[in-house]
Amino acid sequence: MNQTQITLADQIAPGLSGIEQLKAMIAAGGRPPMGETLAFSLTGAGDGWALFEGLPGRHAYNPIGTVHGGYAAALLDSACGCAVHSKLKSGQGYTTLELKVSYHRPLTDKTGPVRAEGRVVTFGRRAAFAEASLKTAGPCV
Repeated sequence: MNQTQITLADQIAPGLSGIEQLKAMIAAGGRPPMGETLAFSLTGAGDGWALFEGLPGRHAYNPIGTVHGGYAAALLDSACGCAVHSKLKSGQGYTTLELKVSYHRPLTDKTGPVRAEGRVVTFGRRAAFAEASLKTAGPCV
């Protein structure tokens, strides 16, 4: 594997199980480049669950003056993906096969911190299914 193919999880915790990698990433304060760009981080993980926290802001605005829906989708996809990652044995991998998001209200730079909580619904030999919700820390805008 060349340097561009090495994952952050393998850089921080090579050869460990998924949950061990996630906990090592949290302890090291590591986040992938997308988390840097979009201002969100993995802040919690356990067997079959993961928690991301972010601060939506103008850096993620769309042309109509709200946070782009892709920001919420990225947080939700990350929470679902890491929830599945927590169930993996050393050397196993995964990828998102499908993503569906329902938006109930807009995010803005006044929304404040948000939390994406992901949970594994089913975990099979070839596919896993997870769900996540995005909640604000304070009153909804």
